Amino acid sequence: MKVLVVGNGGREHALAWKLLQSPKIDQVVCVPGNGGTATMKGCQNLPLAVDDFEGMSKYALENDIPLVVVGPEVPLAQGITDFLQTKGLKVFGPVQAGAQIEASKAWAKALMEAAGVPTAKAAVFTEPTAAKNYIRTERAPIVVKADGLAAGKGVIVAQTLEQAETAIDDIFQGQFGSAGNSVVIEECLLGQEVSVLALTDGLTIRPLLPAQDHKRIGEGDTGDNTGGMGAYAPAPIATPELMARVQTEVLEKTIAELRNKGIDYRGVLYAGLMVADNGDFKVLEFNCRFGDPETQVILSLLETPLEDLILACIDQRLAAMPPLAWKKASAATVVAASGGYPGNYEKGKVITGLDAAQLAGAIVFHAGTKLNSTAEIVTDGGRVLNITGLGEDFQQAIAQAYTGIKEIQFSRMYYRRDIGHCLLNEES
Repeated sequence: MKVLVVGNGGREHALAWKLLQSPKIDQVVCVPGNGGTATMKGCQNLPLAVDDFEGMSKYALENDIPLVVVGPEVPLAQGITDFLQTKGLKVFGPVQAGAQIEASKAWAKALMEAAGVPTAKAAVFTEPTAAKNYIRTERAPIVVKADGLAAGKGVIVAQTLEQAETAIDDIFQGQFGSAGNSVVIEECLLGQEVSVLALTDGLTIRPLLPAQDHKRIGEGDTGDNTGGMGAYAPAPIATPELMARVQTEVLEKTIAELRNKGIDYRGVLYAGLMVADNGDFKVLEFNCRFGDPETQVILSLLETPLEDLILACIDQRLAAMPPLAWKKASAATVVAASGGYPGNYEKGKVITGLDAAQLAGAIVFHAGTKLNSTAEIVTDGGRVLNITGLGEDFQQAIAQAYTGIKEIQFSRMYYRRDIGHCLLNEES
């Protein structure tokens, strides 16, 4: 079977890599893909935009590709699943109505409240004056979010009222484009974030291994929010007891409420949680797709064939699947970013040491890279590479990732040197 994977990031490279481990998969075509997918055996890139739904469907039908796996949230929010389904293709990813769970934080908040899902106190505003009056009442610290899609950067944790007011002005003045037509203002929750990615066919929902992402650009979890600077799995803070509660209080309630709204949601439901020191939790946000870089660590540990799970979700037979199988190991990934990210950064920097990193035992997933005209891998984005390590425990996995990343060079490369610091501090 051939599979078409939509997207060009580290998540999509990991999806293609995992799919190609199956003897059932002959070829993966990535649209548009990156430097890693361009050079991976069994994989090829198709230079189409992720919103060229007509071009993708035409290529898939002409080349006998029955299955499309959608990586990023933007095409899902634009209705790629709805469109490709009308062409007779099997698509992994929710329909446009379901993708609102990520495309609008206000919509997701209303859904959580209707479903009885534990979440932070929040209010929604469509103009700045009322928003500023609200934060003066609630006081800082407080969280200001652009309502729409902002590539993981539209969340500002304001420690002072001045920071919150500046964030409100920036959002309404277009810093995040149409994502800032309204803002969601939430109470600031304390604790550790946990990512719970679950697969669903609209009736049954099964969580994958819980992961923990590192959102801030700076070491010690400081500085601006990013799309994610590193991750590890399985996150120990997500105990079996906590995961049992997440299943009943979050995942099953959310899928039931989506059904109540007439939405047939099939794909990934990603719940971002804040877990307090006492073990209680609330949902910070929902995403409608695999996380990035959580996918890189989760799929590195998955033993059940990915395509079997994907097809079970599409065909609504997930309940009949056996329990998911996992490696008895830990995984960690470190993001190598372009200098200046998440702000302005340069592209086109030649990357060296990729083969050496893999010889050192790391798995290298490409994100913002491309193959240039002289067959060199060069930088092409803010988050450039995900250097991933596996080990019997987290110390081994994290050490493996850092051993690999030390082999890699490109101009102004930046990475956090403290991925997994919470774990390592607890173990020491």
